[in-house]
Amino acid sequence: MPSTQPKWKAYAALICGTLIIGLSAIFTRLAEAPGSIVSLYRMAIVTLAFAVPFAASRRHKPALPRRGIGIAALAGIFLAIDLAAWSSGVAYGGATIPTLLGNAAPLWVGLGALFIFRERLKPTFWLGLLLAMAGALVVLGIDLQAHIDLNLGGMLGLIGSFFYGGYMLTAQRGRDQLDTLSFFWLTAAVASVLLLLICLALQIPLFGYSQKTYLYLLVLGLLVQGGGWMALTYAQGHLPASMVSPTLLTQPLITAIIAGPLLGEWLTRREWLGAMAVLLGVVIVHRSRAAAPSRSAPAERH
Repeated sequence: MPSTQPKWKAYAALICGTLIIGLSAIFTRLAEAPGSIVSLYRMAIVTLAFAVPFAASRRHKPALPRRGIGIAALAGIFLAIDLAAWSSGVAYGGATIPTLLGNAAPLWVGLGALFIFRERLKPTFWLGLLLAMAGALVVLGIDLQAHIDLNLGGMLGLIGSFFYGGYMLTAQRGRDQLDTLSFFWLTAAVASVLLLLICLALQIPLFGYSQKTYLYLLVLGLLVQGGGWMALTYAQGHLPASMVSPTLLTQPLITAIIAGPLLGEWLTRREWLGAMAVLLGVVIVHRSRAAAPSRSAPAERH
């Protein structure tokens, strides 16, 4: 998209947004609440915060297309399951590993593009996929002798990445129908409702948490989901996707660097090697599809 704004603002937004999103797992861990509750409050807070701007943006405008609303609702369902799985993974397995494997969504997006949109994938895509999956097996603790010391948190993060891939594929269609704010708000609202139903079904208490927990939930809703998302959206509108997407892959590294001294969650040498393989594989996958024509999707991650 052409921009009349100074490029330094877009670069600053990209850096700030990436740093903020990189703190998401830290705040989720510090909240000391069930993952589904953390996700519910995070999405409900940002939904309420953006309700007035959304309503104001729709004044004196025609009604939103039903198809666009339906696609946004489907995206909200994918996002809710993604956040519930990832946040629970962070609660079970620490901040770093679930976040690393949660960023494997481009792998599923590529496979979805193959089977749903009939996109022809390059050989390098499959190389990147194999490398990332091998790295994931190393991180999860599955060796070739079938000795399994499964990292439950990492597995939940990987499951979350699958549904986030579904969200990204759906968002590609939704952004054709709706403007950014409308798509974001409707998606967040639907995700909030589904997360509430998940919490009720699992009989997770909705209230009664400590003041510290509520403070971190507020930070997740306003700073991470609101501020971080807005910064990345601004950067995405002024910088090429070839720059934005690889930069976002530094989020797990930011989380790992901070989680060590702050939470005492230090990665082993094996986990670092596996993490590097996953990130390198995702980069290869991204580069293999960078030249393929595709619609822009929201850039934010956890």
